[in-house]
Amino acid sequence: MLKWRIEKKGEATMKMRVIHLFIAAGFLLLAGACSNEPTAKESMDQYVDKWNDQKFEEMYEQLSAEAQKSISKDDFIKRNQSIYEQIGVSDLKVSAVDNDEDEKNKEKKDAVTIPYKVSMNTLAGPVSFEGKAKLVKEKKDGDTSWKVNWNPSFIFSQLKEGETIRITAKEPARGIIYDRNGKKLATNATVPEIGVVPGQLGDDKDGVIKKLANMLDMEKEDIEKQLSASWVTDESFVPLKKVKPGSTELLKKATSLPGVLKQDTQSRYYPYGEKAAHLTGYIRPITEEELKQNKEGYSEHSLLGIVGLEHIYEKELRGEIGWTISIPESNATVASKDAKDGKDIHTTIDINKQEELYNQLKDDSGAAVALEPQTGETLALVSAPSYDPNGFLFGWKKGEWEKLNKDASAPFTSKFNKTYAPGSTIKPITASIGLKNDAIKADEPKKIEGKEWQKDSSWGGYKVTRVSDRLSDVNLENALITSDNIYFAQTALDTGKDQFVEGLKSFGFEEKLDYEFPTKSSSISNEGIDSDILLADSGYGQGQMLMSPIHLAASYTPFLNDGNLIKPHLIKKDGEEKEIWHKNVLPTGGAEAITKGLKGVVEDPRGSAYKPVVKGLTIAGKTGTAELKTKKDEKGKENGWFTAYDYKNKNLLITMMIEDVSDRGGSSYVVNKVKKVFK
Repeated sequence: MLKWRIEKKGEATMKMRVIHLFIAAGFLLLAGACSNEPTAKESMDQYVDKWNDQKFEEMYEQLSAEAQKSISKDDFIKRNQSIYEQIGVSDLKVSAVDNDEDEKNKEKKDAVTIPYKVSMNTLAGPVSFEGKAKLVKEKKDGDTSWKVNWNPSFIFSQLKEGETIRITAKEPARGIIYDRNGKKLATNATVPEIGVVPGQLGDDKDGVIKKLANMLDMEKEDIEKQLSASWVTDESFVPLKKVKPGSTELLKKATSLPGVLKQDTQSRYYPYGEKAAHLTGYIRPITEEELKQNKEGYSEHSLLGIVGLEHIYEKELRGEIGWTISIPESNATVASKDAKDGKDIHTTIDINKQEELYNQLKDDSGAAVALEPQTGETLALVSAPSYDPNGFLFGWKKGEWEKLNKDASAPFTSKFNKTYAPGSTIKPITASIGLKNDAIKADEPKKIEGKEWQKDSSWGGYKVTRVSDRLSDVNLENALITSDNIYFAQTALDTGKDQFVEGLKSFGFEEKLDYEFPTKSSSISNEGIDSDILLADSGYGQGQMLMSPIHLAASYTPFLNDGNLIKPHLIKKDGEEKEIWHKNVLPTGGAEAITKGLKGVVEDPRGSAYKPVVKGLTIAGKTGTAELKTKKDEKGKENGWFTAYDYKNKNLLITMMIEDVSDRGGSSYVVNKVKKVFK
């Protein structure tokens, strides 16, 4: 019996143990379930992770009921996103901070405060602040979790409910572009701006607007449109048009009208207008599309360099925009970065020479380049027809914009950096290559009979022609003076294709010109010199060869520099101004031999640049006429060239090209203009 009872008691004990084990396991499961719920700190860490990734939609789900009541989900997302985008947030780093308070005690509370730190880079510079996040314990569907009691100070510590963030740009002063003597080619000026106060226009409002439109070269409808803008009141000053400095008479007449006033404003200004337009280029207000492409460092109020030096040196001239992030309601500044003014650009241009060349070209279509031949300094870069770059800032006269855009001569396109057939101006280069390769000797004549010549019968009916057959024994000097096509065709053939091509490359052909103003590379042929006829034609400038006026001017510098090709440059350098592009493109004595012939082109009555005779002028040069045609037998337009240099003073070299000179005396038309500048 006892044994049974003992056995029963043991069995009961076993049952009790099993029950106790189940109960213990239950407690463990409950405890485990409780421990799976994130703590306040863990919840804050989750929120911070989303904040660092700017996942504002997910962040909103962790906000407390009170916070969500104060701001809708859409508004929360839009506000955070727009502020971060506008101020240019990058390198955002948010962290929750541990403190000394016992974590266990925290969990016994319904609300916990957890410190956090925020740092970021913005347009206005680095921003960092600290805050305290209140997390509250909330129950939903039987689950308990910690929620963030968000408020605007999470965006910036100074920001309070109902306040806004403002980002303000401060434009830097744009750098000034100078010529070699310190004259301003592009500057910043205080200029008058004419406008009207609608309430002061008087009874004859329509008449006043009509008179003002005529004075300002504006359409009456354009003025009325500006006056009808939504922001305009009777007391508003409505700006209509900036006027150039020195427009005293216009200002006097305009402001004599009732309701017409002027105020001073800042503007970019080009003192030499169309005379240097293709050189300076221009700036204009940035477009919405351009702002998207150039977001960093620009604002909707920025001006952008579009062409010319304004575009090439945009980064240097532009400077760095200043930014301020502020809270206007409380006059608080979150961050601020001062604007950094742009750098000035000092060119080698001589604006007096620029003006002289433009005055000669202004009624034509063409280009002119002036160099200091011993240093390579660019003294002038001129293209015509031209335009006034101030029109992009001060407005255009009625019909002017349409006229410029319809002009077939492309006034907005620079021509000095484009390529053209050089015509006979290539002959001194052909001679240089021939001398270098011993294909010719300066004093050894070639026997040439008649006006026509061909290498042999394989040329079929094709022949090279020359203007005069008076000379049958033709040396280099006479060949240059009379521009003998046959002599230079034979020189190219005697040099040989490979040596001729290498010689041209030594003069900078087929090479990107390392020049501050982007310039198209000069080319020898379309697809290589593939025949003797093309080689011969290339020797006297009627093949497929193309040169830019800038390169052509530079290619004459060896004649004044002991056979060294000088690299042209446009921006002033510290120290040594001279840089050799290619050495020894001519043999010893070659430069003198070439110059002797080029002097004759100007000083010998047989020379194509003899007239007009200008006493005291000491220039040597070569003319050229390039016929432009798509078919061999057709008559094409002619471009006239003249490249000349002062062989005595050695301080000026000019290349000028004028389009369509066939009915104006050919290259002689160009010679007259160039001589006036040397004079």
